[in-house]
Amino acid sequence: MTDMDAIYREYAQTVYHFLPSQTRDPDLAEELTQETFYQAIRSIHRFDGSCKLSVWLCQIAKHLWYQHLRKSRREGPLEEDTGVVPSAEEAVLGSSGQVELLKRVHALPESQREVVYLRSFGGLSFREIGDVLGRTEVWARVTFHRGREALRTGGNSHEK
Repeated sequence: MTDMDAIYREYAQTVYHFLPSQTRDPDLAEELTQETFYQAIRSIHRFDGSCKLSVWLCQIAKHLWYQHLRKSRREGPLEEDTGVVPSAEEAVLGSSGQVELLKRVHALPESQREVVYLRSFGGLSFREIGDVLGRTEVWARVTFHRGREALRTGGNSHEK
């Protein structure tokens, strides 16, 4: 269990900082962060190393957030005017479909895919992305821009 303790210490803040950008509720973000690591322990055997561990954890967190939203919708109607404006990612997901978008992101070269996940789904700053991936803030910005352009045009942008 020591390895999961180390993973928690290293990535808990990354996961927690990702969630408020989705939930806009610090208490719910804390609850989902804890659930994320519980689910990670249960499914660590499925982590295949095709992405960074931080990205995988944020994917679990995002999945738990979506589960929470579906459960909330089943339990009762949401307020008509919550004052919450959908994020750009939510707007894209609504217009082009989540599965299609995720397929396109998954088809990106590895470095672009990781940066897009961390920025779009993780809500991390370019500086934080550079720190997580051991690169510079400028590299993160350029890589994100190339990935975004590849998503926009429907093709893969070259990886540098």
